[in-house]
Amino acid sequence: MNIVNIQDCFDYERGRIPLIFSVPHGGTYQFENIPDRTSGIYGVDKDTVRLAIDLMENINELFQLNSKDNRTPSYIISKIQRVKIDFNRKESEAFNIKSSLARDIYQYYHNKIHELISFNLDKFKRSLLIDIHGFDKANRPRGFRDVELVLGTNNLETMFKDKISKQDRDKNFRGKIVKKFNELNIPIAPGHPRRREYVLTGGYIVQKYGASRITNSQAIQIEFSDTIRLYDEDLREKTLNSLAHLFFEESNLEQ
Repeated sequence: MNIVNIQDCFDYERGRIPLIFSVPHGGTYQFENIPDRTSGIYGVDKDTVRLAIDLMENINELFQLNSKDNRTPSYIISKIQRVKIDFNRKESEAFNIKSSLARDIYQYYHNKIHELISFNLDKFKRSLLIDIHGFDKANRPRGFRDVELVLGTNNLETMFKDKISKQDRDKNFRGKIVKKFNELNIPIAPGHPRRREYVLTGGYIVQKYGASRITNSQAIQIEFSDTIRLYDEDLREKTLNSLAHLFFEESNLEQ
């Protein structure tokens, strides 16, 4: 398949709540006029696209049920295989530098994220970006607690402009997610202070667009296990329903 328009590479929509979903690694299209990358990780985060769509539909259903209003998050979803472009890397590492088309597509993705954040900050005075990824539990380094979700906030720098005290580290939206999933007995990291955690700091996207870079713009990278994404429908449903309620409540907060 060849690209006719850059827009063909993405699903994109501006929503009506201060919430944005980014899905950079779920694409499966092999665009022939984009050369492969020559280094890095190439694998697809399987089923993250469907997962994100289902999650957004759950959020919209909650708004319709509670306020009779059709309110949806903003989103940008890549259709391109990661072997072509990795949107979660800085530009010098994200694509084959010989391709000006790849550069234009990469910049389009990031320009759209910036546009959505700017819109949210102008309209709502706040913005929350959720960057959705997947991990395979069998590939986790040994010695870590077994988990189903991993939250990446670069030690909360993507959530707050300034460092916060230890006693306040759980008094935020990341803390609400951790508390909810601990109550559900669905293992999540960070979430257990006395066990060695499989923690990811969050990649380029959340670090670039988080609170340490853009005032009032918070960002969280959520990594979903392959069990949630591919193998356990009950766990998937419970996870998405719980997250949808948390996002619904967060989007309704008065500022």
